[in-house]
Amino acid sequence: MEIIDGKELAKAIRENLKEEIIELKKKNIFPKLAVIMVGDDKASAVYVRNKSKACNELGVEYEEFLLNETTTMDELLSLIDKLNNDKNVDGILLQSPIPRHLDINEAFRRIDPKKDVDGFNPVNVGKLSLNQDCFVSCTPYGIIKMLERYNIPVEGAHAVIIGRSNIVGKPLLQCLLNQNATVTICHSKTRNLEEVTKQADILIAAIGKPEFVTENMVKEGATVIDVGINRMEDGKIVGDVKFNEVSEKASYITPVPGGVGPMTVAMLMSNVVKAASSRE
Repeated sequence: MEIIDGKELAKAIRENLKEEIIELKKKNIFPKLAVIMVGDDKASAVYVRNKSKACNELGVEYEEFLLNETTTMDELLSLIDKLNNDKNVDGILLQSPIPRHLDINEAFRRIDPKKDVDGFNPVNVGKLSLNQDCFVSCTPYGIIKMLERYNIPVEGAHAVIIGRSNIVGKPLLQCLLNQNATVTICHSKTRNLEEVTKQADILIAAIGKPEFVTENMVKEGATVIDVGINRMEDGKIVGDVKFNEVSEKASYITPVPGGVGPMTVAMLMSNVVKAASSRE
């Protein structure tokens, strides 16, 4: 069994991006990310801090817009419009979740597809499904990079994804299909879940349920990717996979923390650099 080290891989990706950023700056292009956060969700604050730290480390300009809980839809959309029109901003990221009275899909639609570094604008979602060049949602993008780096064959493999969110499950389905995998998506209404997951050459858990995937759900020698980050009452962080059990059976497995998480941030930085590179 080999542990897929997302931390190390993310570090290597960031090193390459540093070089690209130096080259862009020579052309007078200073990559910039704008992050919008509405309300004071504790987990979001941690994610935003990680993004700010990554920008800082790479030399990407960073601006944060912290809007209060009572922000109206019009106020949010006018801020997005302002950033769309700012030639110095390459990437716009709206941190989810946002307060319930706001329509996140309308907000994602408003972000210029060329600045949509999170890959949630319907234009980028559609291009991904057509296998065209686009911004790919950062977590799925990171997972694909991990599989590439560890030479895990995707073509012809049976990939099973547990979870159908717009952030991970659905875009990951498209990424894997685009690489000629046979893909099954499981969710809360799936019957005989264990029978389905046991067929997976590549099993991806993205449901946010602590240690949900146990060794009896995994085929001998499968690759297991754990997207979950769950904080237990004792403060310990665990994934959606029961690591100690499943690692006995898997040929490759991602740890939590130190697996998919660092890759998500690295791919966001990669998308920002891509956006900056295509400035008109």
